[in-house]
Amino acid sequence: MTRPIELEAAERRFGNGRTQVIALHPTTLGVERGELLAIMGPSGSGKTTLLSLVGGLDRATGGRVLVEGKDIGQMSPSQLALLRRRTVGYVFQDLNLLAGLTARENVSLPLELDGARVAAAQALAAQALQSVGLGHLADRYPDDLSGGEQQRVAIARALVGGRGIVLADEPTGALDSVGGKEVIELLSRLHIAGQTIILVTHDANVANAADTVLLMRDGRIVSDDGAGDADGDSMTTIGSL
Repeated sequence: MTRPIELEAAERRFGNGRTQVIALHPTTLGVERGELLAIMGPSGSGKTTLLSLVGGLDRATGGRVLVEGKDIGQMSPSQLALLRRRTVGYVFQDLNLLAGLTARENVSLPLELDGARVAAAQALAAQALQSVGLGHLADRYPDDLSGGEQQRVAIARALVGGRGIVLADEPTGALDSVGGKEVIELLSRLHIAGQTIILVTHDANVANAADTVLLMRDGRIVSDDGAGDADGDSMTTIGSL
């Protein structure tokens, strides 16, 4: 069976010559279907870069990134946009909810951009909000929701339309302990239901809910003792919590 996500010596470099910065060294990684993977590490370690490559928000400068068996480095911008609307949902650290739209309208927007009729899109959005426990707040605007509720709207938007992969960048980073707990519990329920989830986090409580934890440092996935593999390519090194 095809893994939903695979990196084959994928790397990301910025600039050239002496000023070149390697944000992600060649990295090989496979994520199983239905896996909840947490990526941890200090700021600047390459966590968000890796997530951006998987989500098609950035392109690898070497190697390959495969999503559902397709090399997304070979996709056109329109094909990448289609991938994000139908296959990969992204939960941004700053949420990116539109203040002038209700929760339902925020969630239905990707479907409408994909050509769905407004009524059908909003019906699916209502179902997605129900699945994250916010069906009763569908007509609220973001400013009328708590931080945890806003994050759940963002997760519903990432799920709507049957997308099987959810990528989340620091999903509890801006939340208090109560909101953070709500989001952790929600991600755990989605994982149990079979969703494939990769999240970047500094929160040990989030990592405790994961099947697999990858530790990153200086653009590499490293073992918990800080040792890399001998040939310089980062391989999956796992800390099971």
